[in-house]
Amino acid sequence: MAVHGARCPGRASGSPWQGSFTGAARALGWTQSAVSRQIATLEGALGGAPLFDRMPRGVRLTEAGRVLVPYAEAVAESLHGAVRELAALREVAGGRLRFGAFATADAALVPLALGAFRARHPGVLVSREEGFTPGLLDRLGAGHLDLAVVSTTGSAPLETFELHHLLDECLYVAVPAGHPLAGNGPVRLGRLADADWISGSSRPEGTLLDAALRQGFSPRVAHVVGEWTAKQGYVAAGLGVTLVPALAATSVRPDVTLLPVRDEGAPARAVYAATARGRSLTPTVEAFVGALREAAAKIPRTMA
Repeated sequence: MAVHGARCPGRASGSPWQGSFTGAARALGWTQSAVSRQIATLEGALGGAPLFDRMPRGVRLTEAGRVLVPYAEAVAESLHGAVRELAALREVAGGRLRFGAFATADAALVPLALGAFRARHPGVLVSREEGFTPGLLDRLGAGHLDLAVVSTTGSAPLETFELHHLLDECLYVAVPAGHPLAGNGPVRLGRLADADWISGSSRPEGTLLDAALRQGFSPRVAHVVGEWTAKQGYVAAGLGVTLVPALAATSVRPDVTLLPVRDEGAPARAVYAATARGRSLTPTVEAFVGALREAAAKIPRTMA
């Protein structure tokens, strides 16, 4: 309705327009003819019933106009509410953020980023999931996540998503503190070809143990343990060795020693913030990507 944002002309004697289209036009910054055309269009859209009686000196609501007034006011209020919510999204003062991350990103990268993001944007409702990269990408592609923190481990179809690079991380092999290799420098995994391995999967393909396959041997997985902190417990007990990504290296147990993996020619494991290709990034997602990049820059280079 042309007179949104104020009372309809002629609704009450206290109207700032004194019951005239001319007053409405002046208040809206329109021409009188533009207001008249808008009212005529509205009347036509509602079946042709006049909403105003055109009087010699101004206009007055008809009975149809009086019926319409509360609906018009409700529409105007809804539009005002939408404008407020959209402004909150632009200013990252409201809305929601749904993201997922792989487990070791939760050791340092994600908490640092999430802490900074929540301090800056406390009005955003945040929900988080943990999972493996392929599953997180499935959730992202299906629209259940706005962003996923993923890595190049395995054969997930990263190329079908928009990737925002965060960091590259090296690998460590975790051995018991009394292991013969403990205290040595970088080690080739081939020196541990006969060791029992602790892994999150019974098969090395598509896991961190791809690094062992590149060095020419298939590791013997003696224990399948999903949680990386639990893997350290198995290592400390002398039940095997395991690979630890750099993002998890800050929380290693004192009875476990980490040896950098020497893997010449192999790419470092890259960590990305992935978003759906072709889907516009909201200001909220852009702000969280920025927080992730800031957090990644704070992680010591000796770790990642």
